[in-house]
Amino acid sequence: MNSRDTIVQRAVQEIKDGMYVNLGIGLPTLVANAISPDINVMLQSENGLLGIGPYPTEAEIDADLINAGKETVTANPGASFFDSAESFAMIRGGHIDVAILGGMEVSENGDLANWVIPGKMIKGMGGAMDLVVGAKRVVVIMEHVNKYGESKVKSSCSLPLTGKGVVDRLITDLAVFDFTPNGMELIELADGVTLEELKEKTEAKFNTTNFALI
Repeated sequence: MNSRDTIVQRAVQEIKDGMYVNLGIGLPTLVANAISPDINVMLQSENGLLGIGPYPTEAEIDADLINAGKETVTANPGASFFDSAESFAMIRGGHIDVAILGGMEVSENGDLANWVIPGKMIKGMGGAMDLVVGAKRVVVIMEHVNKYGESKVKSSCSLPLTGKGVVDRLITDLAVFDFTPNGMELIELADGVTLEELKEKTEAKFNTTNFALI
């Protein structure tokens, strides 16, 4: 299992029966295909779709049916379509149980940077800034280090922030962390990862009190 599969398989455990869930662009979209068919979940997209299904097969592709990342998707029975204003009203009104978002950097204070790299061309900030304050719970998933081997789990973010202190849980290919009034807490280590390796690859300071009790 590669690092992305490890992250996705752990992230899907955050989704419970009856939830309304928003999946961010990129890695989080892969979570849709990992959700068990036995779980009744409504996936919401900020471009106006409630009831997103798995990625389509070649025969199922409908060019007009896309998610917020402009990827073709399927719609489950009972799905509904609406304009983006109503979609953002759902988000801002606190009707999304959990938002699973990608991250470029997360700080030890729960700050998130995930919308822009300075100097890179982008189409816009998307819905991330609304999701991090409107969703009841924010889970960020990302690889622990970047392609240069540098930690993406920082003492403070160097990239422009999406939100300050907004992350509830961080899932990487190495570990799971929660953000509490007592700071950043290690909750789980991925299979085969040692605490020493994690500390070496993590710039942020974190507590191991709860982890030690497991």
